[in-house]
Amino acid sequence: MRRVMSTATDPTVPARAHSRAELSRGTHDLLVIGGGILGTAVAWTAAQTGLRVAMVDAGDFAGATSSASSKLVHGGLRYLQTGNLKLVAENHRERRTLARDVAPHLVRPLSFLVPVYKDGPHGSAKLGAGVFLYSALSAFGDGMGKVIGPDNALELVPALRKEGLRRAAVYGDHQMNDSRVAVTTVRAAVEAGATVLNHAEVVALRKDAGGRVTGAELRDRLDGAEFGVNARVVLNATGPWVDHLRRMEDPAAEASIRLSKGVHLVLRQQQPWRAALTIPIDKYRVSFAIPWEEHLLLGTTDEAYEGDPGKVSPTEADIAQILDEAGSAVDPKQLRREDITYSFAGLRVLPGGAGATSEAKRETVVSEGRGGMLSVAGGKWTTYRHIGRTVMDKLAKAGVVALEQDMATPLRRVALPGSANPEAVAHRLLGEATAEDGVDPAVARHLASHYGNLAYDLAAMVRADRSLGERIHPDGPDIWAQAAYARDHEWAMTVDDVLRRRTTVTIRGLDTPEVRARVEDLLAAKPH
Repeated sequence: MRRVMSTATDPTVPARAHSRAELSRGTHDLLVIGGGILGTAVAWTAAQTGLRVAMVDAGDFAGATSSASSKLVHGGLRYLQTGNLKLVAENHRERRTLARDVAPHLVRPLSFLVPVYKDGPHGSAKLGAGVFLYSALSAFGDGMGKVIGPDNALELVPALRKEGLRRAAVYGDHQMNDSRVAVTTVRAAVEAGATVLNHAEVVALRKDAGGRVTGAELRDRLDGAEFGVNARVVLNATGPWVDHLRRMEDPAAEASIRLSKGVHLVLRQQQPWRAALTIPIDKYRVSFAIPWEEHLLLGTTDEAYEGDPGKVSPTEADIAQILDEAGSAVDPKQLRREDITYSFAGLRVLPGGAGATSEAKRETVVSEGRGGMLSVAGGKWTTYRHIGRTVMDKLAKAGVVALEQDMATPLRRVALPGSANPEAVAHRLLGEATAEDGVDPAVARHLASHYGNLAYDLAAMVRADRSLGERIHPDGPDIWAQAAYARDHEWAMTVDDVLRRRTTVTIRGLDTPEVRARVEDLLAAKPH
């Protein structure tokens, strides 16, 4: 197999030197520091209003918390216990909008089972009423929540533990690949006019004579180049690092957040599941076992974390806890340690305060510092577009500089790039393929469900260079065209950018030394 050295480029993803020059030119209306779900949502929304927007991140886009989620787009079944029906209904509306209008290629429906075991924390009558109400709040858009018997439950989840199984409640939600949603949203922000740069670290804040924050000094982590960005308004959306940046603004700033560590495991799946599991651990906590990327995703933990956010990682205790909790509903044969292909940890950003992290509100908090910098923390994937609009409303009116007079009203529903029915895309990819193309149905489905109609661009790359149609690893569906596309169209600068966040190679446990070396060669083929 020959080396993949495609050198195609995309004018929307310029060389880093060009991006740094654009970021340094003039004064931006808004500088967003942090390219996770919050920063990206705000940058996308702000660019749609006609503002001149810059966004930078010290690592990769969605390189930390935002790519370490449970991969769910959901209404929040647990909120029913707190009586917050309005929040559940709002979440359902946004979930349906994402799946139908904004990103049907990236957000897909999935049925969930809540098993009821003898001596379990919940009875079938309570759960049945709960999932019926849950589906009613979604206007029955995913069917009617109901209770089924053990035999029907086992048809949906063959690995469900049989001992003591009484019944199971069924409801509908959605799932996604969070990394793909993130990078596609970055692309949407750029198409709307934003200028972005990853792997660019803020080393200091710029201030005027009166102490107002007017921009930032940055260092490119890849080549060490230093540059600055001027902005009328600066938004701190750095997630777990939000207080670190606040103290650059004001060394005396008190802590505004606390962190909760969530760990997930990815395992090889021994047989297909037609539904996911929501596993009650006690009266309040649940764990998930979710079919995802032809694997099984387990998690999550929820414990206070006070260490360096950049060093958060799964521990043996975390792994043991997740496997033990999953074992209350999953056959132990599906939970072998040797089947773990990947594990990852992320940090939830919660409002400061006392009490258990599991009981803290998952809300978005916007604050203004002494120098006029606005900081935003919290939130979740399901409502990330809504959060972007909410933060923009506050940015328009708050702070020393009001942006409202310079903003047009953004459209309520703008589709992400590639928006299409993935089944239709896969059908066309297979229909247009010639015998020489040798398109595998599994690869076609994979491209369609991760790129939507942008998959046609990858197919064109393969027609131009047959080597790009080869699989990155024979045991996975990702092909070399995806790696080249990630480099040239999706700001992938490091091996992990490509293998962990632009493709599914790492989560499948397929990022071998040989694969990583070939990706390094591919990245080196494009000047930065």
